[in-house]
Amino acid sequence: MTALSTTSSSALFAGLFDDAALFPPGDAPMAAAVPAHRALRARLGELVGPFVVPAARLGELGEHLGDASGDDAAPFGISLIAAAGDLPAAAARVDADPRLRLSAVEVPVVADAAAAREAVRVLDDVLPAGVPAAVELPRTPARDEVLDVLAGTRHRAKLRTGGLRAALFPSPEELAATLAACARREVALKCTAGLHSAVRHTDPATGFAHHGFLNVLLAVGTLTSGATPTVAAGWLGETDPGALVAALRTWPTERATRVRAAFTSFGTCSVLEPVDDLVHLGLLPSPDRIPA
Repeated sequence: MTALSTTSSSALFAGLFDDAALFPPGDAPMAAAVPAHRALRARLGELVGPFVVPAARLGELGEHLGDASGDDAAPFGISLIAAAGDLPAAAARVDADPRLRLSAVEVPVVADAAAAREAVRVLDDVLPAGVPAAVELPRTPARDEVLDVLAGTRHRAKLRTGGLRAALFPSPEELAATLAACARREVALKCTAGLHSAVRHTDPATGFAHHGFLNVLLAVGTLTSGATPTVAAGWLGETDPGALVAALRTWPTERATRVRAAFTSFGTCSVLEPVDDLVHLGLLPSPDRIPA
């Protein structure tokens, strides 16, 4: 088996970074976020995932898309955030606009199994087979019953890994337990909020301890290989960049592929920040040398 190289690591990170520029702490205005997303796609190519947008802002998005000609002709891929009850109308609105492409759907947090079943029913009714969807898990004892509903479906879990308050950041132990619960049921996942950097760190401005996306990759990698949540929590708590990079470089391509099938992406309000981290760590070439 061939270990991960700097070149092949580009595949490990392809599509990992969903563009959540509209959301805190960046809160970019739509007028700036739309052209910035196009510029990111032109510069970084397949590293960049879809543009994350709430259903309530589709009209505003449309005002900034242009007329689908010239430089704006390529369909604008979006990850649509919509509650189950709002999804049919929102998805129809996207489908009716030739400037847009529905790349993914994200359902806000569901409270229990009944709400999860309703979300799955609507997703199955509305979405074409090739469009992935993620349902946000509650950080309550209902987490496992929601995952039981998602297990065996084509839909993913969405995990909140941070936010604007300290309470929104799960501990390494809590996050490891949730990742393990997903792995046991073979439910793929995406993450949202807080994963702005590659390595776990404490933000000097807020004092919040942020998870690193490389930490999450390695935690998922251990769990998909049969390790315990305790081992995964150890990787989530690791703050040494060298240890994380060295571990990733031992991964054969097959393992990288398996892990990315389990951990599909995360939303970040600054795609360049995590990419710059990877360049600095030697895991990606300079953006000027990344094929678009």
